[in-house]
Amino acid sequence: MAITTLSSREFNQDTGRAKKAANKGPVFITDRGKPAHVLLSIEDYQRLSGQRRSIVDVLSMPGLAGIEFDPPKLQISVRPADLS
Repeated sequence: MAITTLSSREFNQDTGRAKKAANKGPVFITDRGKPAHVLLSIEDYQRLSGQRRSIVDVLSMPGLAGIEFDPPKLQISVRPADLS
């Protein structure tokens, strides 16, 4: 994992370079020589924050996997609109 350090000025002048570097590791962005921000790839961010979940995980409720759900089919009758 490569660590890159860029000044705020370097970051503003070449964001493409910063994004490429973030694919290889964190990019520290400094203000007046002091680290102020960190740029990460989305994969690194999700891994660090523990937010990598599938839509199934997000929508499911623990312990309810064994419940059967078979709703009845909805019968919709169509009737012409009365525009008078």
